[in-house]
Amino acid sequence: MSPHSNTPSTALLAVDTGGTFTDLVLLREGRIATLKVPSTPHDPSQAVLDGIAEMLESHEDFFLLHGSTVATNALLERRGSKVALITNRGFEDVIEIGRQNRPQLYALVGHRLPSLVDRDSRLGIGGRLGPRGEEIEPLDDAELGELLARLTETGAESVAISLLHSYADDSHERAVAAAVTESGLPLSVSSELVPEFREYERTSTTVVNAYVSPIMKKYLGRLSEEAGAKRVTIMGSNGGALPVERARREPVHTVLSGPAGGVIGALTWAKRAGTDHVITFDMGGTSTDVSLCPGRPLRTREFEIAGQPTSIPVIDIHTVGAGGGSLARVDAGGALRVGPQSAGAEPGPICYGHGGQGVTVTDAHVWLGRLPAGAFLGGGSELDRDGIRGPLQEIATALDMTLEEAAEGILSVADTAMERALRVISVERGYDPADFAVVAFGGAGGLHVAELTSRVGSQKALVPPDPGLLSAYGMLASPVTRETSRTVLLSTDMTDIDRVIAETLDTLEATALEEMLAEGSPADALTTERWIDARYAGQSFELRVPAATWTNDFHEAHEERYGYRRDDSPVEAVTLRATVTAPPPPLAVDRLDESQGLPATEACRVVSGGSEVDAVRVWRRDLRSGDRIEGPAVVQEYSGTTWVPPEWVVDVDEWGTLHLSQAAE
Repeated sequence: MSPHSNTPSTALLAVDTGGTFTDLVLLREGRIATLKVPSTPHDPSQAVLDGIAEMLESHEDFFLLHGSTVATNALLERRGSKVALITNRGFEDVIEIGRQNRPQLYALVGHRLPSLVDRDSRLGIGGRLGPRGEEIEPLDDAELGELLARLTETGAESVAISLLHSYADDSHERAVAAAVTESGLPLSVSSELVPEFREYERTSTTVVNAYVSPIMKKYLGRLSEEAGAKRVTIMGSNGGALPVERARREPVHTVLSGPAGGVIGALTWAKRAGTDHVITFDMGGTSTDVSLCPGRPLRTREFEIAGQPTSIPVIDIHTVGAGGGSLARVDAGGALRVGPQSAGAEPGPICYGHGGQGVTVTDAHVWLGRLPAGAFLGGGSELDRDGIRGPLQEIATALDMTLEEAAEGILSVADTAMERALRVISVERGYDPADFAVVAFGGAGGLHVAELTSRVGSQKALVPPDPGLLSAYGMLASPVTRETSRTVLLSTDMTDIDRVIAETLDTLEATALEEMLAEGSPADALTTERWIDARYAGQSFELRVPAATWTNDFHEAHEERYGYRRDDSPVEAVTLRATVTAPPPPLAVDRLDESQGLPATEACRVVSGGSEVDAVRVWRRDLRSGDRIEGPAVVQEYSGTTWVPPEWVVDVDEWGTLHLSQAAE
């Protein structure tokens, strides 16, 4: 693979930080190099810097593209910064009241995570704007003068500013920001992040940004200073890349950074394999991320992480706590459980030999022979199979099973959790999995994809080359994007609606173009799209449609989604959006040579269906276009392993992608 750019001698390095491993993919002068290094949870940047030092020569010019989980983990683990929220007096508790949604529908006493901002750190001030930006009550200059002292008393490390209706007029928020600038604290201003209505979601997004801002500034600052890259770009949650300066200002856009790269990479390889209707299945060390792509990545703004809504554009990804490092246990009722607790990178699964004590999904695969002990990381590391026996025996004894039955039971429980995730993003949304191919990646995806493909009723599975590094590769294939938006609340029964929409979209597009050009994107490569979030009058939520023919498109989209349309009802243009995109560098992929006969294989024994069966092992590097391997078989490679069960076959296409399907009777 080779990028074609104005600086062909400059290397491109993509880095994806995961819970167990940090993955690096280097493109240099038309050649690809890969590396997996153990993640360093105490300081994620250290693993990145270690990988850079190992892969690149000193003083070598390179661009760094990075997918970070730092913001995600800070939210999940509740170890962000202390935030002060400045809002309208009387609305200090919006962040805690939230919506009337009940995630635990049948619980007599529901449980909600506490707010990211404690009550004493919510500062209410006078002043009020109306929904059209009209000033109902002016700001009090004396109160603004006292605001800095009040802020200091909270001991805050970061500040979130969210005032009512700032999407219509941001003058009050700008005045408040100016009043507290001398504090030197990072400021997150809602009208800059999310100039849209719905005060709870806008406030929550601003608070989340403030919560992770100091951590991300420190982390990205160290990478920018010590990595030695000519330019650092961060993967955004919407599938596009962000300049590091913007990621430091608006880290909320990175909360799905790594998984978004995987979706883009999976769809890129699926298109080469001849299909664009795919379900992406990314199984890593600590979690599994799935997403449905009916020809394109689906995006949503109804996203929640760690109980906090974030109203930013993200690829629609569903995550479950099941991965290769997920720990198995027998609960008090005698049932076998797997995850969401994980062995992580330290100490990791037992088979890694780093002091792990609990049996993981990876350990179960090693015990069953599906993950060969001598083939880990391309044969460069030997796994400890004998160390698994004792801890696995404890689980087997508690369940009154053999060691092999217990190991297969662990895999079955993990598969059930991942099957539910696949159904959530397909069947529960009206899509038939039979119309989609499952694209497996991540270090453990290939070990489970055949079973899950069969369970959900899909007809075929794909495993791209270097599956354990696909998220990093996806960053190379991701465009740079900038989306601007503004809530307008206009109805088709207004006389000048077309003019207002056109003028507003012109302004939004010009803003996005200006920012993209300032960040170094070439003007002749930029493309723009205009969108409108629309609804019928009286509805609570919107559908996004292209702006050019938005009313007709909305009627059709509404009928497709809900089964009916109301052509005689007014349609409201709620929020206008403009997206500007710069394409990624084109990546050339070499075709494989044609098959000249059966590849070299090695006989082995693997446990399947409760008994040992004869199987073959083959290195993926020995496969050629047109090769076919019949299961049971194990396909080994540096970044992952693919398990081909009995009565399954794997075919290799010209690009090196594995096509798994059930053998014809």
